Amino acid sequence: MGSYIHAKFLSDHKIAVYGMLSVEMIGYFRDEPKTQDYPLGILSWFYGNKGNYITLVNKFNKGKFARSFSQSFKQTNYIKTKKFTGPKILPGIDFSDHLNYWQFGYSALMITDTSFYRNKNYHQVTDKMETLDIKRMAKVIDGIFEALIKLK
Repeated sequence: MGSYIHAKFLSDHKIAVYGMLSVEMIGYFRDEPKTQDYPLGILSWFYGNKGNYITLVNKFNKGKFARSFSQSFKQTNYIKTKKFTGPKILPGIDFSDHLNYWQFGYSALMITDTSFYRNKNYHQVTDKMETLDIKRMAKVIDGIFEALIKLK
C-alpha cells in the first residue's frame, strides 16, 4: 500500500508530520430513516439511523492534529458532522490509509460517509455518479479546507 510506504519513509527519515487526513467515501447521503448501519447495532442509539451526516473517525489517543482538526471541522458548520472515537479493533475504524500513519505514531483521522455501512451501492454495478449527493460532498470539501486553514 502506498500509504504504508509513505508513512514508513516519513518515520524512517524522522520527518515531522503535523497530521494526516484520509478522505474516504464522502458523497453518499440519505435523509430517510433506516439508511445508516453500523458495525455494532447499538451505535444507532447514539448516532441515529439516517445516513445524513459525515463522520470524523478517530482512535483513542488520537493526537493533537486529529483532535484539533475534528474540533475545527465541526465548528465550520458546513455539514452535519458526528465524531466517532473508538478502539482500533472495531470493524471499519481503520479501513483506510490513516491506519498506516497510526502504525507509525502519527496523528491521523478518516473523514467518511461510513461507506458500505450506508451506501449499499458500494462496489456494485449500481455505484454510479447519480447516486451521490455532489452538493453535500462539496460541503465536506469546503469544511476540510476551512478547518485546515484555521488550525494553529
